[in-house]
Amino acid sequence: MLQSTVEPSCITFNASVSACEKCGEWEKALVFCTVMARRGLKLDTITCNAAISACEKGGEWEKALQLLIVMSQSRVELDTISFGAATSACEKAAEWEKALQLLWLMAQSERD
Repeated sequence: MLQSTVEPSCITFNASVSACEKCGEWEKALVFCTVMARRGLKLDTITCNAAISACEKGGEWEKALQLLIVMSQSRVELDTISFGAATSACEKAAEWEKALQLLWLMAQSERD
């Protein structure tokens, strides 16, 4: 039997969070993000976007918005995908006011 000594890295965690997102496992995606941070690995835009998308698919719009806040506080770049997935999560939950606020924030961030 083959044994692997692959060390967890941002790449392996990104792949794990992305797999969770594709399977609709938003809770597991958030666990991977927590474990990643505890191991001293920096969350990046790719990781956070996959986690936001997982929350969006799971109907967890509040968790998606919390991730945007974490990204901002951690100085992780918010991009169109970040805002788009969070806006979609709000839209699916009929939180249209939150969705409009996100669109306004996105427009403001593009000006800065």
